[in-house]
Amino acid sequence: MVSYPADWEEMRLSEFAEINPHTEIPEKFYYVDLESVKDIYIINARRETKYTAPSRARRYAKKGDVFFQTVRPYQRNNYIFKLDGDYVFSTGYAQLRTKDNPDFLFYLVRHDGFVNEVLENCTGTSYPAINPATLAKIHVHIPPLQEQTAIADTLAVFDRHITNLTELVAKKKAIRDGALDDLMSGRTRLEGFCGEWEVRRLGEIGKWESGSTPSRNKPAYYVNGNISWVKSGELNDDILTRTEEKITQKALDETAVKLQKPGAVIIAMYGATIGKLAILGIPATTNQACCVCEVFEGTYNKFLFYSLMYYREQMKTLSAGAAQPNISKQIITQYSIPLPTLQEQTAIADTLTALDTEISSLEAERLKISQIRDGAMNDLLTGKVRLTHGN
Repeated sequence: MVSYPADWEEMRLSEFAEINPHTEIPEKFYYVDLESVKDIYIINARRETKYTAPSRARRYAKKGDVFFQTVRPYQRNNYIFKLDGDYVFSTGYAQLRTKDNPDFLFYLVRHDGFVNEVLENCTGTSYPAINPATLAKIHVHIPPLQEQTAIADTLAVFDRHITNLTELVAKKKAIRDGALDDLMSGRTRLEGFCGEWEVRRLGEIGKWESGSTPSRNKPAYYVNGNISWVKSGELNDDILTRTEEKITQKALDETAVKLQKPGAVIIAMYGATIGKLAILGIPATTNQACCVCEVFEGTYNKFLFYSLMYYREQMKTLSAGAAQPNISKQIITQYSIPLPTLQEQTAIADTLTALDTEISSLEAERLKISQIRDGAMNDLLTGKVRLTHGN
């Protein structure tokens, strides 16, 4: 149970902020639906008119308005409006307008304590949602205005740093994607390399094996398991160093699936993850949705990894099946790629790896700052840490 400072006022949300104020939507505007906001950013907003827009386009934004995601609120895709121009949000958001500090309100509705209370009052399981009348009754604890401002300003410093890192990561990824395109296509050659590349089938440059899934009906499947078992959903275009589940040696023996060595390249063959990649950083076996390659001498595993990344979209066009698209082991092994000398493969892959390492470092820093921000948010919004005692 949180003990709030004595000079903080407990009230219902509707006493601190007006909820869904009546507005008239303009003739033309940008429409923001539930897919348009990611985290705290608008990632897309489409042009609409009041005659063509969906019926859910009802929340005309005013600067300082906070838009709280009422459907699946655990996603916390909330937004504080500070843009120029006419924007209308979906009724999937609650529009909150306060006469106090709107930035404080924005952090308040992102706080774990508030979100958890909202979730306790949601209806529905697959798409939990809270209606405006119930949201209005959620209790909040409000410090004096001076402290609201100090809290919001402090947390905004973290968010600005996170935003800068997010933008830098996006720029670095664009650079990496450009380098991938230039180097893997051969349009750009690294210094010291020339000569033609040899076109080889993937089946000629490595041994490819499909995985298998032991029966879940057998008790030995997970009991005391210590062998990492990779699912296609765990492939994230990176080096895989841990898995969610492990199987037993008995389960591995029953399926006759090979335990793959670190350095093997994995590609997902089915469904939504089709084409996703990983390099094994641990000994592991895989499920049937993965195809694993142990490269032969003369091929650099990281070059194969980046080559599969470069040709991924083209390979996906070869997939079969409508409900569950898939690329078979046969399609993979028959697919051909240009292959330079081992020395040039190494130089290309190491150049791309250096870019990915820089991106990973920035993403790790962003995660660290986000965690520090979340800790500060909890301390400040519960009064555990005071910036000012107000008046």
